[in-house]
Amino acid sequence: MASHGNNAARATYESKVPPFYYRPTSSDCHLLREQWIRAKYERREFTDPERQEPYSAGYREGFLWKRGRDNGQFLSRKFVLTEREGALKYFNRNDAKEPKAVMKIEHLNATFQPAKIGHPHGLQVTYLRDNSTRNIFIYHEDGKEMVHWFNALRAARFHYLQVAFPGASDADLVPKLTRNYLKEGYMEKTGPKQTEGFRKRWFTMDDRRLMYFKDPLDAFARGEVFIGSRESGYTVLDRLPPATQGHHWPHGITIVTPERRFLLACETEPEQRAWLDAFRKVVDRPMLPQEYAVEAHFKHKP
Repeated sequence: MASHGNNAARATYESKVPPFYYRPTSSDCHLLREQWIRAKYERREFTDPERQEPYSAGYREGFLWKRGRDNGQFLSRKFVLTEREGALKYFNRNDAKEPKAVMKIEHLNATFQPAKIGHPHGLQVTYLRDNSTRNIFIYHEDGKEMVHWFNALRAARFHYLQVAFPGASDADLVPKLTRNYLKEGYMEKTGPKQTEGFRKRWFTMDDRRLMYFKDPLDAFARGEVFIGSRESGYTVLDRLPPATQGHHWPHGITIVTPERRFLLACETEPEQRAWLDAFRKVVDRPMLPQEYAVEAHFKHKP
């Protein structure tokens, strides 16, 4: 480093980083930052494409610890990622012919959640089933293996999007490979009649989907709210309606949609401000054509 300088070292050690490979920032979890350094300097993965085979071959299989939906226990499960089928699958038994679940690459997201999952290599994988969000929580004891799985999923997403959007550049596609949540945390909510008591729920803001769960590690959301743009009639207020009763937490938020109002309450003012910032970023962003189709589906949900 002293003799060649940072730029020269980067030109050597990062000469062949695949476009889909996740480059961590200072805000990312320790695992991603550590494995980036090890991949770059220790394993020299970005000087020789043959060393990238674990995540660039288009096929990967192996065993991961997966959290059980009902009992919360982590059990070893066989996972298969196949770009040819455009899917990530897992099997409940080694000899099972049919997978327990098939997650289409088209709708899949993966984000590291070590604190939430309670393991430094914990990964949350989210996919859509019948246009509703489903979560699975997985980890591998070996951090390198877990980051290889993560980048294999990103590679599969990258190649899918290259086919779906043939004119798009790498720079256009890379931000769409995986995404971290805009905000997560507890808030209180009441029901559509706004006469029931407020209940504490875990909320996740994933792009334009606001989901709420009874527990942060639930497989399915109790409910989902689509948050569109201001031009489409969506607004966020930093208070509850004056006559609102039944909330234990003092800092209110009202989400106004074309159909109804959602009443939420935060425990602290900093939490309220953070949620308002997250909601307003989404509301201030114009909707994309495909997001109107998602909005329409939400409106026709029973």
